[in-house]
Amino acid sequence: MRKHLLFSLALLLAGPAFAANLDISVEIPRLDVAEYHRPYIAIWLEKSDQSHAADLAVWYDVKMADKKGEKWLKDLRQWWRKSGRNLELPVDGVSGATQAAGAHKLHYSSDKAPLKDLAPGNYFVVVEAAREVGERELLRVPFTWPVQQPAQQQAQGKQELGTVSIQLKP
Repeated sequence: MRKHLLFSLALLLAGPAFAANLDISVEIPRLDVAEYHRPYIAIWLEKSDQSHAADLAVWYDVKMADKKGEKWLKDLRQWWRKSGRNLELPVDGVSGATQAAGAHKLHYSSDKAPLKDLAPGNYFVVVEAAREVGERELLRVPFTWPVQQPAQQQAQGKQELGTVSIQLKP
């Protein structure tokens, strides 16, 4: 009986458990240009004061000899200043190869990093793209954590990014 009471008390003190999902869709547009290179893309979470909260994905040329693909990551200027220059690449679960034109989906669950330890508050999903012989572009999509009800937000790119959308589910 005493163990049961202690277990119940521990559950009450821990607060309500919640499970939530964050789904992100990043569209890379097909560009009709003479010299096309796949863009380098960084996706991360920022707090409302625009400070870095967590890295979600970094897509770059991971196959270049002697890690030369990492040299160009500093062209993702905002991400590089906030996080990239402090990382030892590649980062397991974050680093990946550049992606072709099309829609790319990412899924994150509140029971796993990086959402597992995300404090309640207002955030942005930030997507930055830079392309050799191309442009740079950065989009911010706002959201509130933890998720209280289903929500969907999006931002529209102009050149290097198409639509970036997020879907939140409690």
